[in-house]
Amino acid sequence: MEENKKDNKYKSFMTVIITALITCIITTILIYNYFLIRTGEARENNIIANAINNIVSSITGKEITTKTSINGKIADVKAKLDELYMGEIDEEKMIDGALEGYVSALGDEYTEYLTSEEMTELMQDIEGNYVGIGVYIAQNTKTNQILVIGVIEDSPAHKGGILAGDIIKKIDGIEYTGEQINQASNQMKGTEGTQVAITVERDGKEIELNVTKETIKFKYVDSEKLENDIGYIKISSFEGECAKDFKNAYMNLKSQGIKSLIIDLRNNGGGLVDQSLEIAETIVPRGATMLITKDKYGNEEISTSETDPIVDVPIVILVNEFTASASEILTAAIKENVECKVIGTQTYGKGIIQGIFPFKDKKTGLKITIQEYFTPKHNKLHKIGIKPDEEIQLPEEWQGQVTIEREYDNQLNRAIEILSK
Repeated sequence: MEENKKDNKYKSFMTVIITALITCIITTILIYNYFLIRTGEARENNIIANAINNIVSSITGKEITTKTSINGKIADVKAKLDELYMGEIDEEKMIDGALEGYVSALGDEYTEYLTSEEMTELMQDIEGNYVGIGVYIAQNTKTNQILVIGVIEDSPAHKGGILAGDIIKKIDGIEYTGEQINQASNQMKGTEGTQVAITVERDGKEIELNVTKETIKFKYVDSEKLENDIGYIKISSFEGECAKDFKNAYMNLKSQGIKSLIIDLRNNGGGLVDQSLEIAETIVPRGATMLITKDKYGNEEISTSETDPIVDVPIVILVNEFTASASEILTAAIKENVECKVIGTQTYGKGIIQGIFPFKDKKTGLKITIQEYFTPKHNKLHKIGIKPDEEIQLPEEWQGQVTIEREYDNQLNRAIEILSK
């Protein structure tokens, strides 16, 4: 009986204490909230949410994530727009715009938020077909311009007269800057058979070209047998199954009795790193270092060849100022592991790798610069590039052209001369 009385007294006492505590918390929150509203610093639901978070954290030792400052600011903006804005509000479009701006503020032209349309286009590019004009473009961060770094052979851009090295100034009369590269890319894609007016700057002069959009089907590898039993393989981009195509092309040339090989990487802006490394494995010795990558924490990862090479002939590699990224990886992997010559001009110097990270909706995503890469001998490539063993400029009238008449291709002809000795 005494124990029951003590128990009841204890329960009553605890009830009073808990009630007083809750009353105190609510009163404090209301007063604090009133003060912040008066000073214009309130954030929707943040006061109560933070108070609950603090209480639960003190009990459990675990923090409950609440709205961040960016969410608070967006909530403020949304509330004000809902209250006052006279036009229609496209919520999905605004969210995309907010995320694009948030990521672009990093200042890295290769890290970007991808809308559903951009994710679709990216996958189409990787898979090897889309409707457009057939150019590879990059942002020149120094001049904030859109640079054509490659043109697909027999594409609308090629037939319309666009050259590697051109600067895209306007599309359908609208000016685009380097930071608007995604919008520009989208404008050059679309419905097959429709025309697009492209204004390019070349040698300080603006040229307007009309191009008809077509379904672009990529052929990443071309090959032929040249004189003196020299094989020639041109890789235009490291997409699709280009490594498999390279192996097939080499074995076909080998069956024709080639005794040396020219690998042409001019105007190749890169692509999938794994395809580049798979090609390198056909050339460098088993166990050789092909690539060194480093993440933001300084962790290094070394990619080594795990197979015996199949290419057993002397090699010359052709490069130019538009040879970039995965092309530079392949060039460095060969140059620093086997005896070969590199001919042409200094390469572009893109020594960073991006990863694609889809969101849960599987429609949108992020492209993020996640690693910097180095050559097998640990030489830096980013914003430096690879210096050729013999620097040779094409004749001025042929610079930027996708196809060059053989008699004027002094880079290719020098490669043939070296391998013919």
